[in-house]
Amino acid sequence: MDGILVIDKPEDYTSHDVVARLRGILKTKRIGHTGTLDPFATGVLVMLVGRATRLAQFLDKDAKEYEAILRFGFETDTGDRTGSRKSQVSNSESVSIDELENVLAEFRGEIEQTPPMYSAKKVAGKKLYELARKGIEVEREPVKITIYELETIETPKREDGKTSEKENLDSRLETCDLGIKVACSAGTYIRTLAEDIGRKLGTGAHLAELRRTRAGKFDLSKAVTIAELEAIVRAEKLSDYLISMNEAVSHLPQVVLNEEEITDTRNGKKLRCDADEMAENQTVRMIDAAENLIAIGFYKEAEKSIQPKLVLL
Repeated sequence: MDGILVIDKPEDYTSHDVVARLRGILKTKRIGHTGTLDPFATGVLVMLVGRATRLAQFLDKDAKEYEAILRFGFETDTGDRTGSRKSQVSNSESVSIDELENVLAEFRGEIEQTPPMYSAKKVAGKKLYELARKGIEVEREPVKITIYELETIETPKREDGKTSEKENLDSRLETCDLGIKVACSAGTYIRTLAEDIGRKLGTGAHLAELRRTRAGKFDLSKAVTIAELEAIVRAEKLSDYLISMNEAVSHLPQVVLNEEEITDTRNGKKLRCDADEMAENQTVRMIDAAENLIAIGFYKEAEKSIQPKLVLL
């Protein structure tokens, strides 16, 4: 059992919780994931099963898309609705549409973003959220990210039929919500984006809802819930939903191997390949005639060869 499953992560599950559930459902321990989602967030979580766990390094840098609700009026210590308020409530109703559009424009393109304390990023070997829970804040270096798309959308409705938290807020808090769609590079923190937008507007803001709609080539159209996966496994239809390793890395250029080349690749030997369209150290998928992924290699321009790096079959 090797391949990719796209799970629609439910609210209040950690990414590790999803791994644990899938290990029980699929009866295998060899399961991983790319692109962690916070417990309050929902949506696309790319799960790697069997030998596909070794492909994480080639998938985790893919662009992501989100739909989110920004709540203007105050910040929280976590940057999202799960935290405690840390700033005074301001009048978010005073912000005009023109002001909002001008501020959003400032965040499109390549920008610098400082990772939040409540994140899994490590500084000096320590996860930031572990320090944050102890009340320790450390200096973080800003990193360059890219916001490909940042647009307002109609505020998403909760799908579970529950009353949205915003409907229970005291109207005296003078908060207001804004739905946004974000397409961004890997490593972007949407909660930090929410805070930075709120600071630019002078109102303060935090993330009230977050749903990932796409991670790389995997989107919600390919996703199943955990309950649906259980039914799929009972019906013995897992193969209909398991995405092959080759398809998972189909964004990489390919070379098709003959039987002799497959044997050499498995033995770690370089494959002669004169490919003018490939650059030095270009990552290449190496497949057989049946489109099974045999290995991942790197192109060596000076030698006109591909060096197998990760042998899978």
